[in-house]
Amino acid sequence: MLADYREACAASDALLRGADPSRPTAVPVRGELRSLRWILAHVTGETTRHAGHADILREQIDGTTGR
Repeated sequence: MLADYREACAASDALLRGADPSRPTAVPVRGELRSLRWILAHVTGETTRHAGHADILREQIDGTTGR
């Protein structure tokens, strides 16, 4: 799974290299054209939110906290 994740990250990095972060999307997101910058911030927020969910589940299983 980690190898697949790293491969997806490398593919994303290749697509983003040289991209204009202020360029609007070709397809509306929730009815509005968004910038690449907005998309990256949104994906980052979603990723951290779901990572937090995984932490909660792990804590319920083994009692270990991230502190």
